Amino acid sequence: MQANFKNLTYVVGNEKTIEAMISAKPMTPFCDEVIKFLDILSKKLMKEGKGYSDVATFGFWCRRAALLKEKAKYDDLDFRLGRGIIFHSTPSNVPVNFAFSFASALLAGNASIVRLPGKDFGQVDIICDCINELLKEECCDLSNYICMVKYPSDKEITDFMSSICDTRVIWGGDLTIEEIRKSSLKPRANEITFADRYSIAVINSDEYLKMENKENITNNFYNDTYFSDQNACTSPRIIVWIGNQKENAKKIFWENIHKMVKEKYNLRPVQSVGKLTALFKVASQHAVKLADQEDQFITRVKVDNLFKTLMNYKYNSGFFFEYDANKLEEILPLCDNKCQTLTYLGLSSSEIKDFFVNCRPYGIDRAVPIGKSMDFDLVWDGYDLIRSLSRKFNII
Repeated sequence: MQANFKNLTYVVGNEKTIEAMISAKPMTPFCDEVIKFLDILSKKLMKEGKGYSDVATFGFWCRRAALLKEKAKYDDLDFRLGRGIIFHSTPSNVPVNFAFSFASALLAGNASIVRLPGKDFGQVDIICDCINELLKEECCDLSNYICMVKYPSDKEITDFMSSICDTRVIWGGDLTIEEIRKSSLKPRANEITFADRYSIAVINSDEYLKMENKENITNNFYNDTYFSDQNACTSPRIIVWIGNQKENAKKIFWENIHKMVKEKYNLRPVQSVGKLTALFKVASQHAVKLADQEDQFITRVKVDNLFKTLMNYKYNSGFFFEYDANKLEEILPLCDNKCQTLTYLGLSSSEIKDFFVNCRPYGIDRAVPIGKSMDFDLVWDGYDLIRSLSRKFNII
């Protein structure tokens, strides 16, 4: 079996790892060995990755207590086993995504081959270094279950990885999915794809004005959007305002956001040009209005109606559409199967649930408070990853 391709670089494991992986037995979901490994990894990352908030977030997520809480949500684990080998193709613009994907597969009882982001990220180096250290020492029993690689676009390598996996997980845009699907899977292999998505935010203006913790709200919104340059599918692209005091709320909200962005965000000239290009593009086809702004840190494009193709004009780097609504149901035109996350502020969970039950949107897979949009969960994009990445055996 050839696993030593010219363009293939091993970061965790090597070609012998893949050879051993093929005969490695599947594990039970949330088994003790995996919980132990992730808990030790958590402690190391909380120490080694203090300079990166996303590394710390991953470390906090994979604590033993948190994982046992997740385990308690499942009532059929005694009748489940991992599917085998999971091949992950992870996105290039979200550094720590690969770690959540790999950890989910491991928790479901699988071995993993992870294609790491092609770009160099300090976060990736820290996590992989810690994993390598653990596999050499305390957790060497899992060394045949973890392999992480880098390679440029190379169909021969993707063909090989796809041919030996039992599930393929693709994080990326529609074009990435289309390209990887040119590589065949085994007849019984399945596939999970995380395609191009967008997200929206709804803010109740009346409730926002009553809130005292506006500094926290500002920081939470910044983390949802500017932290990832709005490149994450979870980042809101349009802000929908409801309530009776919209203009007062907007003034305070955006002034606070602008102050923080100027202090923390590095806006490059190419991003400013890109935002202007996106504005001209949508303005050439639809009646929109640019909100007053003193610089390019925040670009707010006001729209009078939520037409279905609005998100075709989305951009990043602080580019927001903005809409005034009388009721939550007005967001329905945007709730197609491309719509992933609804972040909200000043609405109750019961109001959100009523919206889902009564309006039955075709899209939106999750609703979370502002500041929680990037918090990873084992149910993601409508997939229950533990169940999707394991098989259930039936005994009669």
